Amino acid sequence: MESPERITLAGRLRNNFLTGLIICAPLAITIWLTFAFIDWADSWVTPYIPQRYNPQYYFDITIPGLGLLIAMILITVIGFLVKNLIGRSIVNFGESILNRTPLVRTLYKSLKQIFETVLKDQSTSFKKVGLVEFPSPGTWALVFIATEAQGELAHRFNEMGQEMIAVFLPPTPVPTAGFLMFVPKEKLIILDMSPEDAAKLLISGGLIAPEWTPRPVVN
Repeated sequence: MESPERITLAGRLRNNFLTGLIICAPLAITIWLTFAFIDWADSWVTPYIPQRYNPQYYFDITIPGLGLLIAMILITVIGFLVKNLIGRSIVNFGESILNRTPLVRTLYKSLKQIFETVLKDQSTSFKKVGLVEFPSPGTWALVFIATEAQGELAHRFNEMGQEMIAVFLPPTPVPTAGFLMFVPKEKLIILDMSPEDAAKLLISGGLIAPEWTPRPVVN
């Protein structure tokens, strides 16, 4: 049987290890993902850089992030050019070709609409978090609030006398896929937490709950 001193020492070592793991694991994973993304970007962009413009050709060394940097500069330049009349005309011409191409036009329009919705400054999509009863009454699920029902969906719901909200229900612990659901507005509980805090709560499986201060009651 181990003595109390040995048990205490083992407990301290275990606690120290867990503390170090909590500090090192997120840092190591973040660094690994960052360099993996840089390597992925370099593998796509660097092969298309002419040798005379590639510093690696002259210095015979690998420069991490060169491809990513060039891609960011190129995207920024394209965004600048598109704002003028000539650039806009070129983009419209390219889009007209894509819009005449079967299959490709559907994919392009869908992706463009998604990026415009997500990146638009005035967009309110996924800026709020809520709770809905799912999958059964009395059981609540965390959802990201997208927008109010629009178009034909809004018309159909109005015929039923209901005001519906589109929400995204992600799974745990990897919220990269999920369910798009339309729920009655009165059955949606809107939370104060930010989407970032909600993502942390989902990824941690409910272990990392955001801090919350109750709003003062106004009499």
